[in-house]
Amino acid sequence: MEISTLAMYHCLAFVWYFFVTYSIAHIRTEERPSEVFLYGGQWKYLTVLNLVLQAVFYGVSFLADVLRLIKKLRCAKCVISSRDLLFSVLAFPVSAFVSISFWTLYTYNRELVYPKSLDGIIPLWLNHAMHTAVLPFAVLEILATPHRYPAKKKGLILLGFVAFLYISWVLWIYSVTGEWVYPLFALFSPAGLAALFAGSLAVIISFYNFGEFLNRMIWGDSIVILDYRRKGK
Repeated sequence: MEISTLAMYHCLAFVWYFFVTYSIAHIRTEERPSEVFLYGGQWKYLTVLNLVLQAVFYGVSFLADVLRLIKKLRCAKCVISSRDLLFSVLAFPVSAFVSISFWTLYTYNRELVYPKSLDGIIPLWLNHAMHTAVLPFAVLEILATPHRYPAKKKGLILLGFVAFLYISWVLWIYSVTGEWVYPLFALFSPAGLAALFAGSLAVIISFYNFGEFLNRMIWGDSIVILDYRRKGK
């Protein structure tokens, strides 16, 4: 894809995610069901945090495109490295996890993840923007441009650290409010929760590996490195 076209796409994606994040953040307080928006507000939900993550990622991607267009290649290489790390470790695996886990649990019992009380608060389009569109966007990003993945050990350590931070945030909220972020968690014993968290980590790691596989299958192993080295000479 031409750099100018890629820049336009990344700009539009950034605006879209900014708009979606703004929309969910500005649901009127009086309309929010108290059992859903307790301590931590919407910022305790992985879905909403992922929207912020995607907005940041596409903002960085757009910046990288602009730097390439104006021939600031030295700066572009630095931004591209950050972009690729952000996409490989977080943007792709988290989007895949959010979309697939949400709709799997929603199909089984929606009250476990998305209570019916939210139907009158969050429009249908916003629900799909948060839980459906994120996955096609992530796949399209792989198809649109190559990404350099970090060493496997480094990538998994970073992913595991972020997962640990989110789990810690969830446990902290429970310790303060006595309420779980997701009703699903109330069904498990402490040992069961530990197994659930471990299983979720295994699933998101599998999405990380799948993203790396897709990137390699489409773009090969060295195309990104060679391309930027040539342009930087």
